[in-house]
Amino acid sequence: MTTEWGEKSAADLMSRYVSKETGHGVPKEGWRICLAHEFKEKRKPFQAKDVSLSNVLDHIGLGIRYLKWWYKKTQVEKKAPFIDMFGAQPLRQIYGAPLGGIGGGTITRGWRGEFCRWQLNPGMYHYKTVTANQFTVCLRRGGQTVYQQVLSVERPPTLQGWNWGYCGEYAFYHALYPRAWTVYHLPGQNVTLTCRQISPVIPHDYQDSSLPVAVFVWDIENKNDYALDVSIMFTMVNGSGHKDDKSGGHWNEPFHLEKDGEVVSGVLLHHCTTVNPYTLCIAAREQPDREVSHQTAFSPKGTCSSLWSDLITDGRLDSPTGSSPPTSKGEKVAAALAVGCSVSAQSRNTLEFCLAWDMPKITFGSREREHVRRYTRYFGTKGDASPSLSHYALTHYRQWEKSIEDWQRPILQDSSLPSWYKSALFNELYFVADGGTVWTELPEDADVSGGVRSENGGLPAQPAVVKEYGRFAYLEGQEYRMYNTYDVHFYASFALIMLWPKLALSVQYEIAGSVVHHDPTERLHLMSGVYSPVKVKNVVPHDIGDPDDEPWQRVNAYLIHDTADWKDLNLKFVLQVYRDFHLTQDSQYLQDMWPICQAVMESEMKFDLDGDGLIENSGYADQTYDGWTVTGPSAYCGGLWLASLCVMCKMARLVDNEETYQRYRDILDRGSAAFEKLLWNGKYYNYDSSGRDLSNSVMSDQCAGHWFLRASGLGDYQAFPKEKIQSALKSVFDLNVMSFAGGQMGAVNGMRPEGVPDRSSVQSDEVWIGVVYGLAATMIHEGMQEEGMRTAEGCYRTVWERLGMAFQTPEAYCEKGIYRSLAYMRPLSIWAMQLALNTSQKDQTTSATDGEQEQDV
Repeated sequence: MTTEWGEKSAADLMSRYVSKETGHGVPKEGWRICLAHEFKEKRKPFQAKDVSLSNVLDHIGLGIRYLKWWYKKTQVEKKAPFIDMFGAQPLRQIYGAPLGGIGGGTITRGWRGEFCRWQLNPGMYHYKTVTANQFTVCLRRGGQTVYQQVLSVERPPTLQGWNWGYCGEYAFYHALYPRAWTVYHLPGQNVTLTCRQISPVIPHDYQDSSLPVAVFVWDIENKNDYALDVSIMFTMVNGSGHKDDKSGGHWNEPFHLEKDGEVVSGVLLHHCTTVNPYTLCIAAREQPDREVSHQTAFSPKGTCSSLWSDLITDGRLDSPTGSSPPTSKGEKVAAALAVGCSVSAQSRNTLEFCLAWDMPKITFGSREREHVRRYTRYFGTKGDASPSLSHYALTHYRQWEKSIEDWQRPILQDSSLPSWYKSALFNELYFVADGGTVWTELPEDADVSGGVRSENGGLPAQPAVVKEYGRFAYLEGQEYRMYNTYDVHFYASFALIMLWPKLALSVQYEIAGSVVHHDPTERLHLMSGVYSPVKVKNVVPHDIGDPDDEPWQRVNAYLIHDTADWKDLNLKFVLQVYRDFHLTQDSQYLQDMWPICQAVMESEMKFDLDGDGLIENSGYADQTYDGWTVTGPSAYCGGLWLASLCVMCKMARLVDNEETYQRYRDILDRGSAAFEKLLWNGKYYNYDSSGRDLSNSVMSDQCAGHWFLRASGLGDYQAFPKEKIQSALKSVFDLNVMSFAGGQMGAVNGMRPEGVPDRSSVQSDEVWIGVVYGLAATMIHEGMQEEGMRTAEGCYRTVWERLGMAFQTPEAYCEKGIYRSLAYMRPLSIWAMQLALNTSQKDQTTSATDGEQEQDV
């Protein structure tokens, strides 16, 4: 099923690998790249200058208002704007799998091994490669060091006393999130090292998945006819490459922890900032045939030759006791840990390290409230948990790996699924942990619906699921800094509801609580130039806030449009409520959400201006495509509306409310007739019914409402006639996919029927990766598995193999030149493809057994 161009694209990433070594225990499936690879195509982020002249004229007011707001935010308030149109991150084609569980902060390593993307302060990223954070190998034979090398291809201008410049052609990186492998063949030494990186990201596990730790297991293969002593040294700077690394007062100390017959030792690096202080910890397990040694503190500047000589002399470090003095202002401090073992001739041995970070209490940008991270439920809030976190990780990582393998195995072994899909499915999950994610305890005094109780259409102050499983928030994107952006979460939520359903429900309770809130504070919306309230009652918020402010407390950080008038948010809530119920069968959840669903549907009714049972868009970009104007009844919002009416009918029956059922059924019957009459053109649903020139553009996302009905097991609710859905999907496949970029880049958002992209807006000629994965899921639900796979493959190959955007999948790219918003939430929708595959397999099994039963009869 994999295409020829696809296989060539994957092979290209490994074309510079010269060794025959395959490493130890590296899986077949995943994303694999030689450390010497260079991506030929270098793209630029979308910036103001990329807007076409006609679009500039349409948005001149927005431009002026944004500029004024941006100046005030950055120059006067000294804050980071939630979207920075003037400071987009340049593309760095370097990222690999992030370290750490969910919601305790993340440290991303590059595929060449560097520590290069940091999110320890919740939701706030900075992109600094810390040169001194390295693994170094030392080989000794007969008491003499024969080889000592930093396992890095870099040749930095600092630390010149170290042996840099490992030849990347002898190594490759392989990622299958939440694990990754790097295989280093040591040229001329007959030794191969395989470093396996493990993070505790485990479906349906709400304890270990929250831990801020990662384990590195080094497998050493000695193919010589003589034994070798091998040491690996792990060096780490106290900090994250941020300017506060030099703020003074940071200090390191060695530790030794014995518990349940297991001993772990290492170095603690106390990072003593005034805001969100934390401790980093490098650790190893002490075992009879392993030697663990350390250097408590060294200065990571100058040549740093004394540390290098310390290791080269005898393969160990001199392990001083006592802590280092606090750093003075302007100084940095680092620590080192070495573990050694002997490896017999023609055999293999293993060394293990752990990296942990402990920032138990956090404040967001406003500094108004203190929040406590989820993992503190198990490891305490005192900030002294690093030793026990490391101990726990080093004694439990094998169980984590067994759980990860049991979860991934059925998919990896399914020969009907193409290789690229297996890589995409697991590797795109990186965003669940590395989406600026926070997972905190619900404070004792919190009230999710602000005093509005169930009898008045609200919720319990502390819903059981939020109290038990905590609060969860992830960013719209690392560059679009808003938590739980709801129009996008609609797509991404499949990953959560399938793998951590309690977190998905927790998000829903928080959103539902926010629905009944009202914040009358007037503010300027940048697109319209009109002042309106921050939050209107009985409508779904756009997001739950900015980590640089006070999330949950102040929602709707997004101020480009007034989203109280958006047409999709309320509908996306209703559709998710039923899909979540369908997948969890949690009837308490359905009961709690039912009044909220009724309230938001009532709010939505006002958008049906002519009373024909179908809502109208208002002539601006009033939905998730917030740069693409839509007028009158439209395929996207109209489809979501009809699907929501179906779901309301279904839920009304479940809660036994016949009167409500009849009401929605009546609106549904009229709305469906209007939808067909106004939008169906014989082949597909028109973009909108405004009658302007571009009304009949083919929108790739026109079947979004139907997709959710299928995902919720409501295929029998014929809101959309089956033959029309299949014809629409076929049109999208022929035009948006196969007539765009040679059919190798996924589906463009808008395509003209004559086969050229719709360039009427900044978004209509983009490809949105998360939308494409959702489209592919819809195709699979409709029995078009080959087309669905082909559609999604184009996106995966473009992002991961051609553009060098691994572990930073953007929101969008154009056919040429630009991309927009790196490391974005929406592509998690690939899990909707897995749901569709599961569902269609179930359907086949059911129909097969039905067939057998009929024969029996």
